[in-house]
Amino acid sequence: MPVHIVWFKRDLRVQDHAPLWQAAQTGEPILPLYIAEPSLLHTADFDPSHWRFIASCLQPLRQQLTQMGQPLVIRIGEAVPTLQALGRQLTIGHIWAHEETSNALATARNHAVREWATAEAIPFTEWPSAGVLRGHPSPEGWEAQRLQQLRHPLWETPAHLQPVNVTPGRLPDHQQLRLGRDRRPTPAGGETAAHALLHSFLQERGADYITAQNNPLAAETACSRLGPHLTYGTLSMRQAWQATQARLRYLRRLPADERQALGGRWQTSLRAFETHLAQRDLALQRLAWEPTLESENSVRAFDGLRGPNPAYLAAWSAGRTGYPLVDAAVRALTATGWLTFHLRALIVSFACFDLWLHWREPALHMARAMLDYEPGIHYGQMQTVAGTAGTPLPRIYDPTEQARLHDPQGEFIRRWVPELAAVPAPDIHTPWLLPRAAQESYGCVIGENYPAPLVDHETAVAHARQRMAKLLRRPATQAEIRHLQALYGRPAPPPKTDKRPLANDQQLSLFPPEP
Repeated sequence: MPVHIVWFKRDLRVQDHAPLWQAAQTGEPILPLYIAEPSLLHTADFDPSHWRFIASCLQPLRQQLTQMGQPLVIRIGEAVPTLQALGRQLTIGHIWAHEETSNALATARNHAVREWATAEAIPFTEWPSAGVLRGHPSPEGWEAQRLQQLRHPLWETPAHLQPVNVTPGRLPDHQQLRLGRDRRPTPAGGETAAHALLHSFLQERGADYITAQNNPLAAETACSRLGPHLTYGTLSMRQAWQATQARLRYLRRLPADERQALGGRWQTSLRAFETHLAQRDLALQRLAWEPTLESENSVRAFDGLRGPNPAYLAAWSAGRTGYPLVDAAVRALTATGWLTFHLRALIVSFACFDLWLHWREPALHMARAMLDYEPGIHYGQMQTVAGTAGTPLPRIYDPTEQARLHDPQGEFIRRWVPELAAVPAPDIHTPWLLPRAAQESYGCVIGENYPAPLVDHETAVAHARQRMAKLLRRPATQAEIRHLQALYGRPAPPPKTDKRPLANDQQLSLFPPEP
């Protein structure tokens, strides 16, 4: 019998998985396939920590599929040769997969697989990932179609898969993949971990999300921390959105006194979270519209504006710029793979305006560091903060002012910059201004134990503003920006709440019934 291949890429789940469900409905043998592709694992934006998380998702996925009757088949190799090899073992009747919005290499690989399948007369069906609409030409009508996708009932999980007599293959380790060792702590992967995080956020941790998301310490628990799971698809956007809607409906039905007794700012926080989910989809959609966003300035008039500075890049990457909050943020990201959005914007702003670095190299460093690295979000945000995306000139962050505002006592700084551990607030934000005797008493002499500021912020920013303003005054630059806005103008913002019921409310069994 012909075999239906369900190709898992960045959709490592069995729930709400349209390709898996549709393939299973044929009643024919199903071969669930994951390909560890060396070309993707050794790119400049990939880090061994990414594979550790992927592997922690593949193991439970294999267990779930085994329980359905057919374990996940894992192969090492490039996609087309791997499919060709499988085609020599069995008759491929159909290939099913989700559409993927990723880096240029993955996009080219998807095209190559489609061309091969067409040449071999093998049907290849890709289903949209909810929230991103491949082939949608412009923002007009995008939000309405996105909501239509998100309201669709969750795809059912097949109870049984007709097995295929193929060796499953081992889950490869770092040595087999020729990846370096990574000793950073990696959170648990897989669907169970994803749903546990979603549940704890919607029921417990998210009460003060609206205010805590910019606090570098409180945000560690108040934020959803779902990024890696959305990136690698152990949780679908549809599941996250529908669960958020269900929780909002429950809160609206509560009597005012019971809602107040819950504490926090639940409704405001979850509406903010809903907006951020929409912004995430919009960022991915922008990459689908503009694939060169990953490597080229959106506004080409900015080409050549900034150049390389290896010394500055090395100091920034190591968290040794002399600005305590910038250094703490870079070190925290490098050590943990996570950072609040606000601090990500701060370190990018510092790299692009204070140090006048082209955004591309800092972007690659951050891509490797971030466990939730998502190309569509990452490169769009890099260019937005750098001012090259065709949006209004961004806010340029003052690192000292931001430190006083968001880490007034220096707790976050002390955690990640131990050289400054003995320096009290408010001096910890500007240690270079302390007299030499005070520096010695605190065990942190500037220039010896901790670097002096690489640049003077005020001087550097004045220079940056002058250069940007000069380019923005040019008619050619303005014409290019108007063209981009006409192509990718911002869609209407999502509604604050969505009171319409879903097609199937019983699908929202992501957490236990409410009391």
